[in-house]
Amino acid sequence: MFENYEIPDTGFYLRDTLTVSKDLLGKFLVRKFRSRYAAVKIVETEAYIGGHDPASHAFGRITKRNSVMYGPAGRAYVYFIYGNYFCFNTVCGKEGEGNAVLIRAGEPAAGSDLMKKYRPRPKNELELTNGPSKLCMALNIDLEMNSSDITNPENSVFIADSRKKDKFEIITSKRIGLNKGSDFPYRFFIKDNPYVTRHKFNNVLL
Repeated sequence: MFENYEIPDTGFYLRDTLTVSKDLLGKFLVRKFRSRYAAVKIVETEAYIGGHDPASHAFGRITKRNSVMYGPAGRAYVYFIYGNYFCFNTVCGKEGEGNAVLIRAGEPAAGSDLMKKYRPRPKNELELTNGPSKLCMALNIDLEMNSSDITNPENSVFIADSRKKDKFEIITSKRIGLNKGSDFPYRFFIKDNPYVTRHKFNNVLL
């Protein structure tokens, strides 16, 4: 299915992180399983900018965990949280900056049967991929994908773009669930998409 889609190259990710965060909306996060694909349309993102953002893993210093964020743009940054879950990010900007975009939620676009294999018995269809950890679980994304080149469709995870562009309105809000940097308007999502994380900020246009 995704062989004929456009694959954003490294130049797409070398741009300003906030711009990349918005431009990722409507594109597809694709997980390749041998001869099959599972994929979601990206409907919600959050930007994390290392230089000034205390909520970013790259704020302050380079560590073993965050080192991928300082590397080449167009790589996956996958991290482990709460002792049981993973989150998927795309590295942006120039090397050494420490910027990334968290893929917060997606709408199933292909291989939903595969997703339910890895995330069985969600409460309902929306619960399958309407959060960053749910998304990674459904697509079976883990630390093995960390630092993977997401501009290469031969890899097990990559970003693709349909030649047929959907029209939608982008809403900007504060990010969710943060103790630091919570006032930055670095969250972006597709208006009225049912897979967007439910939150009080969903009705706020900043």
